[in-house]
Amino acid sequence: MKKPLKNNGSVYGEVLNSALADNTRIAYDKGWSFFQDYCARAGIDPLDATPDQVAEFFVDVGARAPQVNGKKLSISTLILYRCAINRQYVEARKSSPTGHPRVTAVLKGLARLNGVAQRRVQALREHHILGMLEQCGSSLIGLRDAAIISLGFSAALRRSEICALTIDDIQIVPPLNGDDARKMFVHIRKSKTDQTGKGQRIAVPEGRRIQPIKRLEGWLRSAGITYGHVFQTMKRGGGLRGRPLHHADIPRLLKRYAGMIGLDPDEISGHSLRAGFVTSAAVHHARLDKIMEITRHSNPETLMRYIRDVELFKDHAGKDFL
Repeated sequence: MKKPLKNNGSVYGEVLNSALADNTRIAYDKGWSFFQDYCARAGIDPLDATPDQVAEFFVDVGARAPQVNGKKLSISTLILYRCAINRQYVEARKSSPTGHPRVTAVLKGLARLNGVAQRRVQALREHHILGMLEQCGSSLIGLRDAAIISLGFSAALRRSEICALTIDDIQIVPPLNGDDARKMFVHIRKSKTDQTGKGQRIAVPEGRRIQPIKRLEGWLRSAGITYGHVFQTMKRGGGLRGRPLHHADIPRLLKRYAGMIGLDPDEISGHSLRAGFVTSAAVHHARLDKIMEITRHSNPETLMRYIRDVELFKDHAGKDFL
């Protein structure tokens, strides 16, 4: 009879971990670490906790324990931590206490007490993007940042997708049949909605104002990048390190340039480029199915949140008397 695979450091654990996106795995590790710390203080074995003890943990981190910034954890974060605890029990092949009605009731109660409003970051519209591009300048790092901002917006890319791009993922198509407009295809090998790596292809036009193809070519030519990752970290002296940017670098970059044009950096995140493309496309009356071709959303309801915001002031009921 074959022995079961061990969990820690085993093929079994690796297979389970491969089912998670990198960002999800990081978040799960953080949630499990919080639970371990709580259990250490309470004298509880984290892999032998009762439903009541798990429920008390969520009360502790969700209601009584303020975070460093003075804000309580959101209900979405608490649910993510619940998934993190559950996953550890699954990996240990033990019955998970997280599905107990007591735990569910506590989370519902915290949702009512703390509110469930989701944080909405500011969408970077096309005029914001143009203003930020003007601030990038002509230095090598400025050329890189301009390429990131213009391509990230034009292709509605997630921050992880920006960092993962390689030279092989970029295909620039020269003008054909008298068409003087160049085109570009961006291949996304793996994304949040394509964890199995089937790949997704995005069409990006040159455009007249933001010009992502021109800015990308300018960066690659000046940096001398002919293979490997498109966007790389840089030394203080301006040379390339040869390492891809980390996804956390993207929001920091966007916040810096957003602040330069008078926006509140606290309202900007890595999602602001993607949200900005959707919002700008809706303002300019782009078809929903064409927007979805770029964003690769499978559910139009997700996009409708942005479009509803745009439509709220159109034909407003009080426009003639307010």
